[in-house]
Amino acid sequence: MTQQQFWRDPSLPFVESRRAWQSRACYRPHTHPTLSIGAVDAGCSLLQVEGQADQALQAGDVVVIPANRVHACNPVPEAAWSYQMLYLDVGWVGALHDEIAQHANAMRPARPKHFRNPDAHRRFCQLNDVLFSPQQAAAKEEALIGFVGGLAFDAAAPEDSPPRWVADLTTYLDRHCDQNLSILELAKLFGVSRYHLIRVFKLNTGLAPHAFQIDCRVNKARELLRDGEAIADVASQLGFSDQSHFQRAFRQRVSVTPGDYQRRIGR
Repeated sequence: MTQQQFWRDPSLPFVESRRAWQSRACYRPHTHPTLSIGAVDAGCSLLQVEGQADQALQAGDVVVIPANRVHACNPVPEAAWSYQMLYLDVGWVGALHDEIAQHANAMRPARPKHFRNPDAHRRFCQLNDVLFSPQQAAAKEEALIGFVGGLAFDAAAPEDSPPRWVADLTTYLDRHCDQNLSILELAKLFGVSRYHLIRVFKLNTGLAPHAFQIDCRVNKARELLRDGEAIADVASQLGFSDQSHFQRAFRQRVSVTPGDYQRRIGR
């Protein structure tokens, strides 16, 4: 039996995602006003794109279909397949392209692309895991920019040594960890594109900016909890959306809840 999930967040209106398992549904040739990116998780299917030869797809394949291109992708006869789809607003993609083009010889995806490599599929799955998770919108936007920028565009190689702004950004994020800083304002502040900021920062620190900021919050939370501050006050001071968000982030990094930590560290 086919199972499906759909995801959309009003705070990220430029993207929609879906996941389907064991689907036998067949589609007529159709178009989307969005840039569509699909990944095959299991089974085989046939991709038909107007003006091109049919392509047989298998598990691990990723395809990019430009907006308004007539296409259909259906399972092979008498079989089922599992897949994921991402639908992106073309205006948002175009703006991301323009940012990236300032730092790389980037090209807009003018025709369908077919990726058959484990890394592309793995990164697609990681992105959708983030989108369907309870993480904050800032983390989801970072993951989306990183994936789309890396998959759809030919970006320049990173610098041999970290640019100065990486160290400056780590300091800035630590000092302002209680503030909800968007990727757009950080990119403007440090004079780079959103994709370049996420990619180079993660390459040199191992974390995306939002994850780094959450780490800074948790580290400061440990100090405040050791000083005996109330858990609710700590969550509020450090910019967590609510106590549930604080509890989850803290436990993911410390392996115990804030309350457990405060009780144990006080002994």
